[in-house]
Amino acid sequence: MTAAMREHDEVRRDALRMAVAALQRAEKDARHPLSSDEEIGVLTREIRTRRESVDAFANGGRPDLAAGEQAKLDALNPYMPAQLGDDEIDALIGAAIDETGAVEPRDLGRVMKVLAPRVRGRADGRQIHSLVTRELARRISAARR
Repeated sequence: MTAAMREHDEVRRDALRMAVAALQRAEKDARHPLSSDEEIGVLTREIRTRRESVDAFANGGRPDLAAGEQAKLDALNPYMPAQLGDDEIDALIGAAIDETGAVEPRDLGRVMKVLAPRVRGRADGRQIHSLVTRELARRISAARR
């Protein structure tokens, strides 16, 4: 944040200030120092909020505000863990399904319970949910053949 202030980069400075404030608020609410996973969770929520704002402003015909939110999003992304690739996600999903013994769509919750901590902050939860659902359906249809 200090570097952004020295460089007079208001967008990055403001994005980092909001992230620090969210971390401090979460730590105060938790009443204990946040673990790395908890910090990543807070930053993930901040990034999700920015993405939703970009979509809302773009759909509302406000490209100027959407661009501002996108710039804040771009300022926060370097502080997040590297995102998982498609092959890595598929491997983790397959391992979680095998580990839980999931055989039907009702088992989605068990798979997500195992998978969520492994991908937290490194992949979008909604994307993971849809990929697990698709993989379970694929395995069920393959088993019926």
